[in-house]
Amino acid sequence: MQTSQIVQAWGKILKGEPPSLSIEITRECPLKCPGCYAYDDAHLGGGKTLRDLNDRRGQSLVDGVLEVADRLKPLHLSIVGGDPLVRYRELEMLIPPLLARGIHVQIVTSAYRSMGPTWASLARLHVVVSIDGLQPEHDRRRAPATYDRILKNIADQRVTVHCTVTGQMMKRPGYLAEFLEFWTPRREIKKVWFSLFTPQVGDHMPEILGVEERTRVIAEMTHLRKQYPKLDMPEAVIRQFSSPPQRPEDCVFALTTQTLSADLQTKITPCQFGGNPDCASCGCIASMGLAAVAAHKLGGIISVGSIFKASIKVGQKSSMSQAKHQVKAALPILQARKDSCSDPEQRRN
Repeated sequence: MQTSQIVQAWGKILKGEPPSLSIEITRECPLKCPGCYAYDDAHLGGGKTLRDLNDRRGQSLVDGVLEVADRLKPLHLSIVGGDPLVRYRELEMLIPPLLARGIHVQIVTSAYRSMGPTWASLARLHVVVSIDGLQPEHDRRRAPATYDRILKNIADQRVTVHCTVTGQMMKRPGYLAEFLEFWTPRREIKKVWFSLFTPQVGDHMPEILGVEERTRVIAEMTHLRKQYPKLDMPEAVIRQFSSPPQRPEDCVFALTTQTLSADLQTKITPCQFGGNPDCASCGCIASMGLAAVAAHKLGGIISVGSIFKASIKVGQKSSMSQAKHQVKAALPILQARKDSCSDPEQRRN
């Protein structure tokens, strides 16, 4: 992240505006991955699920996303799903105007189908391909987005590989090194990220890492980043996995990112996982990255996180004050309309 981007983000925080936005642009996905948080019953807070929403398509989706972007003015937009490539035609229409607005756009996909031929050349467009481990495990979990299909569809692209580490993977020694050995030599791969599986509170799933497994993952990533330069995870970020933010109120990522679901109205809280995530077991790479920034001490004295929390409070007060001002400004107009409607003479005219 460049200094200019940090300054821009700080400016939005001081105004009470989240600098990042994530949109689930479709409820559809051809995959049925075990443990997928987007289709968890609690993802939208209970009562309805992602598949229950009325999502958009065609020009309606394009207009809706651009309206949200113009209203919220994010510096960074993450387009997720479902799988965004289900709306491939709409993406082709959306990407140019979003980039023209100066927004950094990230598309997170399974790469189950081909991508735009110009995507690799667009400076502020970033494609992240989710891959669940080595080929045998991945193909079982994520068909039809198999290894063979991914390799075909990312040809001539420049993508980031994102792998969520699970308890099953850590049962086998050397798994992460083998994964990196396969993916990092390929020229289509810009970088590789690892996250750790994040459960909901009360979950009991084989994907969940035990304490010893989590400790071992952290040690392995710290070692592997020196051996595989494309593993784009600074040591300061990796350290955060050992002590993730314990509450959404402590998570910089949760506090700076607004997430909307497929109807472009439903807000997902407290973070992109929705529901009641087990923050003590959080393994989100975005959360750890921003936690590392927050832990940095300026001049070795005051942490960036302290300044950030103070800025959040200023922004919240500013936002509340602005909202009250807008309500007060609207009251005379509403009263005038009410008086006009209640005047029989004016009704006849």
